[in-house]
Amino acid sequence: MRRFHLVFWPAAAALAAVAFIFGIEIVRNSQRLLTVDSGEVKADVLVVLGGGSDERPERAVELFKAGAAQKILVSGAGDCELNVAMLEKSGVPASAIMREDRSTNTLENAKLSVPLLHQMGARRVILVTTWYHSRRALACFEHFAPDITFYSRPSYFGYQRKDWNRRDVGDHVLAELVKLPGYWVCHGICPYSL
Repeated sequence: MRRFHLVFWPAAAALAAVAFIFGIEIVRNSQRLLTVDSGEVKADVLVVLGGGSDERPERAVELFKAGAAQKILVSGAGDCELNVAMLEKSGVPASAIMREDRSTNTLENAKLSVPLLHQMGARRVILVTTWYHSRRALACFEHFAPDITFYSRPSYFGYQRKDWNRRDVGDHVLAELVKLPGYWVCHGICPYSL
């Protein structure tokens, strides 16, 4: 038994140290791990995902006015109507906006939006969300609609490290670092190309 303790505790301490260092490196590189930005692209539809504060509809307005797409699908229960109101207040015509107001998470955003995108005849779609949510959102939509080409044009709200604590972004980053592998294990949605 004494021999077991002589081997077990140093091995356990070494493993804990490696896990701690690995965890720090993941958090340190979280911006690169979580963010997908497709750059300037044109599409048929912008999909604005619920969540965040005002940064997602503001980014959608910016992209719409730049001519990135002619239509906008707003997805997400709870904040759908608020996001639609913000879009309209910022000059997006009501006729260019469609609603998906039943989804309560990213998986449902994709599942419930894809039939509407097909109905709209969308072949190229730009997802608008926050930078730390962009990789998981893109993976979900690609999973449910491999026949549509998806792009990501996220908002960079709170992207600077100095803003993480002040704007609660750090909590969202840590949650996303857990959700990415969680969606892979639970739903088979791989966030990275293999």
